[in-house]
Amino acid sequence: MSANPLQGAQFVLAAHRINQLPADSGAEVAFAGRSNAGKSSALNALTGHRGLARTSKTPGRTQQMVAFSLPPLPQEAGQPPLDVRLIDLPGYGYAKVPPELRDHWKQEIDLYLHQRRSLRGVVLIADIRHPLKEFDRMMLDFCFATHLPCQLLMTKADKLSRGQATQALLAMRKSFPEGLPATAQIFSSSAGTGVEEAREAVVRLLRTPRE
Repeated sequence: MSANPLQGAQFVLAAHRINQLPADSGAEVAFAGRSNAGKSSALNALTGHRGLARTSKTPGRTQQMVAFSLPPLPQEAGQPPLDVRLIDLPGYGYAKVPPELRDHWKQEIDLYLHQRRSLRGVVLIADIRHPLKEFDRMMLDFCFATHLPCQLLMTKADKLSRGQATQALLAMRKSFPEGLPATAQIFSSSAGTGVEEAREAVVRLLRTPRE
């Protein structure tokens, strides 16, 4: 197994508003997904840091934008290492969150996606056993409209047979509109399925300048 390029991730801060995030420089990748799709488990698996993002029996615990720093990313010869981060966006769609907080997050996520210049791509987390929900489709539509690359992790693949998971993946790829800058993959944080592929995708996103 190759060395984990995302190892060494550290909690920096939790922000209630976009202007509380770290300085908008360097490069970052945002993690988005519904509250019960396994976003925290995916972050922990990718960074190899079991306690980095809180996982909980109660979905919807990420109530703020959480910034994690990564070790500087080496670049091509002659270029200084790149200052890189992961941003965990609030879990979306959890029923017990008060409506005013839901509205606040909808607005802040919208501002974040439109205004953040260091944002290089989105990792969208969705449960492979269910069709994409409205929030997931909205994220893909946004990526399509703004040419923002997206890596879709179809999580909890260990709950399906290999054949079922492959079928779900093919169906998902077929459903993407032409020109959508998105790649879908099978993922399971508990079984380790697709973890290396997803790590490589995150590093690729961090290295790719915005159009």
